[in-house]
Amino acid sequence: MSIETSGLPTAIDTFFEHYTKSHETLTLQYDAQWTSPCELGEAFFDENQTQIIHWQPKRRHPFAEDFTGLEAALEITIHADIKMHYQRYWSAHIEAEAPDGHVSMLYLWNQTDSDRLVENLIGHSLVCKQNKVPFSVFFACTESDSDLYLTINNDSGEIQLESPGKMPRRVIASSLEEFLPQLVPAGPS
Repeated sequence: MSIETSGLPTAIDTFFEHYTKSHETLTLQYDAQWTSPCELGEAFFDENQTQIIHWQPKRRHPFAEDFTGLEAALEITIHADIKMHYQRYWSAHIEAEAPDGHVSMLYLWNQTDSDRLVENLIGHSLVCKQNKVPFSVFFACTESDSDLYLTINNDSGEIQLESPGKMPRRVIASSLEEFLPQLVPAGPS
């Protein structure tokens, strides 16, 4: 079953295109225990003797099923926009400027990262039930010293600003498709 919804795949692809075009090369500190399909070539040492790897976001297989087990465990359907956000590309986190400030867009680096996300969402759903707040899925961090996140409301698909386990503070955009074109790629953090 395809999870392509309206123009969201194009909005995601365009965001990644803008990010990769705005950076001549993308590098991260290399971790032999945390590899990714995004990695390019061999790791090397920079001028500070830190081991570095080049990387690029990598389009995933169109039928990634990261959320099937989560849906069964929680007995809910995960919103198609959430699935599209996390299942379209393997990628490191991407820094960007939004109209309201800096965001760090969260993506999955490898399959273990995907498994961890699902585990975290199970715990998050329990907190949501306990606190009687709607289930949402985080997809971006705000400023590094803040406990506020951007989430996708699982029922409506709205983009919300919230603290974990609390009622959303406000709606930022009606959908991820509306939100992504507002972002301007920033340098790596």
